[in-house]
Amino acid sequence: MKSLDKDDETDLEKGKFLEKDREKTTRSHRAIAAHNKALLSGLAYCISSCCMILVNKYVLSGYGFNAGISLMLYQNFVSVVVVSVLSFFGVISTEPLTWRLIKVWLPVNVIFVGMLITSMFSLKYINVAMVTVLKNVTNVITAIGEMYLFNKHHDNRVWAALFLMIISAISGGITDLSFHAVGYTWQIINCFLTASYSLTLRRVMDTAKQVTKSGDLNEFSMVLLNNTLSIPLGVLLILIFNEVDYLSKTPLLRLPIFWLIMTLSGLLGLAISFTSMWFLHQTGATTYSLVGSLNKIPLSVAGILLFHVPTSLENSASIFFGLLAGVFFARAKMRERS
Repeated sequence: MKSLDKDDETDLEKGKFLEKDREKTTRSHRAIAAHNKALLSGLAYCISSCCMILVNKYVLSGYGFNAGISLMLYQNFVSVVVVSVLSFFGVISTEPLTWRLIKVWLPVNVIFVGMLITSMFSLKYINVAMVTVLKNVTNVITAIGEMYLFNKHHDNRVWAALFLMIISAISGGITDLSFHAVGYTWQIINCFLTASYSLTLRRVMDTAKQVTKSGDLNEFSMVLLNNTLSIPLGVLLILIFNEVDYLSKTPLLRLPIFWLIMTLSGLLGLAISFTSMWFLHQTGATTYSLVGSLNKIPLSVAGILLFHVPTSLENSASIFFGLLAGVFFARAKMRERS
């Protein structure tokens, strides 16, 4: 009997050991799966955001397409169609567009459309690397806006990073061999509009949530809302800027490959929204912010190489300095949050 009891105790110990071993293996597999998902989502976000800018640059500069508003309108139309189809089949959930929600969201949408159009106009004249460096000015305007509108104070590290961004933007502009005054003007306007969009969104978001049926407004609903409202405004701007005349004469619209590339740009724009949400869910705001800053480095290099941008050592140093300032800013914001 004693020997039987000992055998039972041994079997129990073995069973417990095997159970613990299984738990460890399961935890290990879960950790690897989570790591792989984070890596995959980050890669998808980086590729889609880089490709979007490069494809837009190719359409506007490579093909010489002189209808930036029409390109924006078509991209937004593609986004509305895809999101509506996914919502109809229950793949994603979106809020119904009510008049109350539209009234609240309209000021945000006007800035959103202006932000997209000025981005198209600047990208036509400025190389991709300089666009990424000049976009850093948006952070400076946003920080000042937060200070005055929301009484938010930043620490010295953040202000030091912002100062470096301004220096890199000025030195980059001075040493830019392909400097274009019109392009730089549009980019400065774009920086102000992008900062205004961010600040206005923060003020409007709470009110917008209150007028929705569910009491919430997710990313997909924002994409549908912004892109749907931008269509009538885009049509009006096409008429004001007389792009209809250009569209009726350009042979580009008769090329199937051109339509394919424009559709791809619209899908990439939507992909940025989806992948950014996925990446943010898998990691967090800190990693998302840092990866977004680091992503500008391969984008700038690709922009210079693919479009054969004439550059000098001084300009390359300014661009690299600006990109590092962006990473330093992301790190400073991370420490500020913590």
